[in-house]
Amino acid sequence: MKSIKTRSMIGEIIGIILALIILSPFILVILNSAKTSADIVISPLSIPNKWGQMLTNFKNVIHNDSFNYWKSFFSSLFITIVSLALLSLFSSMTAWVLCRNKRKWSGFIFMLLVAAMVIPFQVVMLPLLSTFRNISNFLGIQMLQSYQGVIFAYLGFGGSMSVFILHGFIKGIPRELEEAAWIDGCSPEGTFFRIIFPLLKPVQMTILILNGIWIWNDYLLPSLMLGLNGKIKTLPVAVSAFVGSYVKQWDLILSAAFLAMIPIIILFLFAQKQIIKGIVDGAIK
Repeated sequence: MKSIKTRSMIGEIIGIILALIILSPFILVILNSAKTSADIVISPLSIPNKWGQMLTNFKNVIHNDSFNYWKSFFSSLFITIVSLALLSLFSSMTAWVLCRNKRKWSGFIFMLLVAAMVIPFQVVMLPLLSTFRNISNFLGIQMLQSYQGVIFAYLGFGGSMSVFILHGFIKGIPRELEEAAWIDGCSPEGTFFRIIFPLLKPVQMTILILNGIWIWNDYLLPSLMLGLNGKIKTLPVAVSAFVGSYVKQWDLILSAAFLAMIPIIILFLFAQKQIIKGIVDGAIK
């Protein structure tokens, strides 16, 4: 019994140490967003003397024309919501067709999607820009520095993992449900939207969480597609441009970074039960 308690205590201590290491950047951002720039330079690890300074820093950032918080916030929100909606719909349809269709081409397409997951974004980012520029010139559709371009890119890069996860989940759904719907005269489209799509709710929650956090926090793709000085900026891009404008004002820089993190923190606090339930249900299935 003593050895079991000792191991448990050691495990807890190691867990606490790892949690502090992982959370240390976030804690530093919170602490220093409640200080003046001079206090941050003198003692970045100390506890703030006045927590009210945080609200002052937030007001200075929000009302700063160089940052333009609300415009960047709604740009990030729009891109994230539309990208997640399209990913959820198209990935589910693709996974269902590939799973239920036993032809050779379906297996080949699925393997291509799986192979695409291991290709780093840095390898394709320059060809991506060239391709989107050619599409813009050929079709007359603005793909760079536009919402449709970056959303289309997220649909492509996030689709592989989403289809892979959904494909495994749909395999566990009894095919008899679909056959019964077809006997009752339901069309393939009706079978998918009335029978299959509602059953995908647990794994859809997992996909929305993983892709949502990635899209909201992503910096590299929006910076390439939208540009650092473009009219459309997501919050990570806006924070980066703000750092360039206020290199020495660390109070405003860290406050801007904290403001960019607040929406995801609020989402997690309100949806943590659904997040845990979606991940557990998806794993059990």
